[in-house]
Amino acid sequence: MDFPWYGLDDAWTGRRWYGTTGTSPDGRTVDYGFLGHGDEPVRSYLAQDPAEGRRFAVVVTVARREARRLENGTGMLEATSVSAAAWLAGSGLLTATEHAPMERSLRQDWLDQQTALAWDLADDLDGPAWSSLTLPVNGTPQPFRYRESEYGWVLAGNADDAHLGAYGRGVSAYGLGFTVITDFTPYAG
Repeated sequence: MDFPWYGLDDAWTGRRWYGTTGTSPDGRTVDYGFLGHGDEPVRSYLAQDPAEGRRFAVVVTVARREARRLENGTGMLEATSVSAAAWLAGSGLLTATEHAPMERSLRQDWLDQQTALAWDLADDLDGPAWSSLTLPVNGTPQPFRYRESEYGWVLAGNADDAHLGAYGRGVSAYGLGFTVITDFTPYAG
């Protein structure tokens, strides 16, 4: 991997787990990754009852990349940005959110609508839907954009060498700190 991955710092003493990764369209380059902390979100309608107290925070690391041409010459990829980290975090929160059983097409319509809304919000990080929050990244205070919804919270900002996003539910974002992960062993089990 050609960029550092971030997770929660040592103040987090709970469970850690691997999330997903995203690659470039040609599959040759990892462009972002998710590292989870706490309970893994359950995607079962009945098990996702908020009364069950699922608590999690997921950190999204997006590689800093300039606009670039695909290796096969078929197109260009845009430069990565904090907005991309915010959108990935917002979309991640949506995938961790289930409601009472819905007819499949209605659920897909809801998900499409919410995903589009997440992109619109991520594209306007200075807008009124977001507030400011300062959190430590490798021990240094860094500004983030933060928003809460009925589904949980989302935040996005920068590290020196990557764009960061995070989402969670049942865990306060205000007490989090981020650090470069050099030992992935705690995430493996």
